[in-house]
Amino acid sequence: MRDKLDRLAGAREASELGGGAARIAQQHAKGKLSARERLDVLLDDGSFVELDRFVTSRTLGEGESPIYGDGVVTGHGRVEGRLVYVFSQDFTVFGGSLSEAHAAKICKIMDLALRNGAPVIGLNDSGGARIQEGVVSLGGYADIFLKNTLASGVIPQISAILGPCAGGAVYSPAITDFIYMVKGTSYMFVTGPNVVKTVTHEDVTMEQLGGADTHAGTSGVAHFACDSELACLQHIRELFRYVPSNNVEDPPRGAGRDPSDRREASLLDVVPDNPNKPYDMREVITRIVDDGHFYEVQPDYAANILVGFAHLGGHSVGIVANQPAVLAGVLDINASLKAARFVRFCDCF
Repeated sequence: MRDKLDRLAGAREASELGGGAARIAQQHAKGKLSARERLDVLLDDGSFVELDRFVTSRTLGEGESPIYGDGVVTGHGRVEGRLVYVFSQDFTVFGGSLSEAHAAKICKIMDLALRNGAPVIGLNDSGGARIQEGVVSLGGYADIFLKNTLASGVIPQISAILGPCAGGAVYSPAITDFIYMVKGTSYMFVTGPNVVKTVTHEDVTMEQLGGADTHAGTSGVAHFACDSELACLQHIRELFRYVPSNNVEDPPRGAGRDPSDRREASLLDVVPDNPNKPYDMREVITRIVDDGHFYEVQPDYAANILVGFAHLGGHSVGIVANQPAVLAGVLDINASLKAARFVRFCDCF
């Protein structure tokens, strides 16, 4: 029995190293955390329970040693005391590429989240399908996309792009509710700059093609562009102050002590008497909501309209507001889509 326990302890230790200490060091050199370090930051201390730790690839080549976990860490934990299901892709194992077993682990987490009415958070750091497995890995993406659609509007789905993600690795995040990116280290694109160069003969950088600023400010695919991975993960935790765990539960109550009968005389100075004179709607919102805290969504995209969460009288509310300081607050296509997408989320939950 002691030998078996020693072997189990050895396998557990090996699983925590992923692709090895050298590759983890490379992650750190790029300013990125490892898959497990990200979970430590995201989740409440000591709350993570890992599932399927010893899963290995189903198509190992001759002479290849199995790598426990097969490139993704999955399980459940708590954020602000609330149950969440998470998966964190490990770039040190085959570039975080998705295999059949890798996909099965993610699908299992999504099934459990849906069954138990808990949000699912995906920390994505993947180069796409694992080419060694061919069409089987692509089939794994199809399974994940189906889970995304079944869970849509039932439980919150949150994605963080924390590395260079391409192809299938970004199709799933793009249809989730909220997408977080990190400036300088995370990228989303269907195919990389080399393919663009080959097909269109156009020179484009990774940042221009799919960087955080591009998607948060130009395409509108990403909702938040953060300065670091630590800031990104903390920003995800903050979202849970406002959103419910599923579509039948109430959102969490605000913890502020803002009195319900508070008057805000400074509003008289913010809104001008002249209707032709612009003003910043953020100043109005922050003076009205509890504790002056407005969790703005997509702040860099379609700035002529503001959307976001706040607490009002302790209740979690979604806010949609024209922004007179940008384009006189008029509605264009981008602003309309931004507002409609946000209202649809609020309507579901």
